[in-house]
Amino acid sequence: MPHKPPTKEELERRKIVGIRDEIITDVTSTDFPGHYPGESHVWDIEEFRQGVRVEFHQNDPLEASFSLIGVDASIANAFRRIMIADIPTLAIETVFINNNTSVIQDEVLAHRLGLIPFQGGHEGLHKFLKWWRKPTDESEVNSSYYDFNTVSLRLEVACTHNDQAAPGETDPTKLYKHAHVYARDIEFCPVGRQDRYFSGADAIAPVNPDILIAKLRPGQEINLSMHMHKGVGSDHAKFSPVATASYRLLPTIDITRPILGADAAKFAKCFPPGVIGLQKVTRTEAAQTGSGYEGHEGEVRAVVEDPMRDTVSRECLRHPEFKDKVKLGRKRDHFIYLVESTGQWHSDAIFLESVTHLKKRAMDLEKQVINMVR
Repeated sequence: MPHKPPTKEELERRKIVGIRDEIITDVTSTDFPGHYPGESHVWDIEEFRQGVRVEFHQNDPLEASFSLIGVDASIANAFRRIMIADIPTLAIETVFINNNTSVIQDEVLAHRLGLIPFQGGHEGLHKFLKWWRKPTDESEVNSSYYDFNTVSLRLEVACTHNDQAAPGETDPTKLYKHAHVYARDIEFCPVGRQDRYFSGADAIAPVNPDILIAKLRPGQEINLSMHMHKGVGSDHAKFSPVATASYRLLPTIDITRPILGADAAKFAKCFPPGVIGLQKVTRTEAAQTGSGYEGHEGEVRAVVEDPMRDTVSRECLRHPEFKDKVKLGRKRDHFIYLVESTGQWHSDAIFLESVTHLKKRAMDLEKQVINMVR
């Protein structure tokens, strides 16, 4: 007997990870050759090109949310890992402390400075600045700093009494000058051609000027200089361009039998706001034989409005009145990303750069395989 090809509904069913009250089912992909008798499932680039797509839900400079549809989990996770660990950014790498009489130890202060995210002109950050390589000979380190691989900063703050403070004032920020040292106190010191790329609104500066670095009291001061270099998150977290880059599978909610009246209102409360809506049963629906709405015209019914808002808490499965009336799941090839940029890259550009990185790695691997078989 010839094998009957699967229907579109069957193919969609195979993409669903089942969410039950105590277990999760169908967690393994089955779209590979040999799993289903008589079905090929051989990977085809044209089929992949037609099925893959990206849909943005939010696109702000510091935060983006988008769906990547039609790819395997291995590809989706590759993009996530590249965004976290392989996209270069600029961060403070070396701190030269001339004087630090604050209560913060030198090592802790240097670490705090390294974690401050900076921003600047896009062309300068991503095209002009190159990698800095530490010379093998220590005596040549000081001659390895150039305008195209090193950015210089300095921080010089001393705390003094404020003669204009009101009598009896207890607020340190009013009683003293420079009682708090903020990221805005860091000064960019351009050298060479850096003025061409980092000036005006494009000058290198902290993304958030209100980051607190230290607290001082009269007689205490911080006097230091810093060098910034390009690096990647796999070397240190301070070089990661994202505060977070995560994804989740698209939730699916299938109401198999009508949920009406008070049960519908209770059902909606089992989900986050906006997931389940309440609609009145229309006359057409009530007159349709087998719809389950016969004789319920005008009553409210539960409908799925936005499953993307669902957190898959499975709360509805804990109530016996909803048993066998709803099926929960997640779509295996629909990944919802949330990317929060630290400010040096726009959030959407981080994903686009991760695509470029993955493409380059694939091309490098192809070259290695070709050279290996020659």
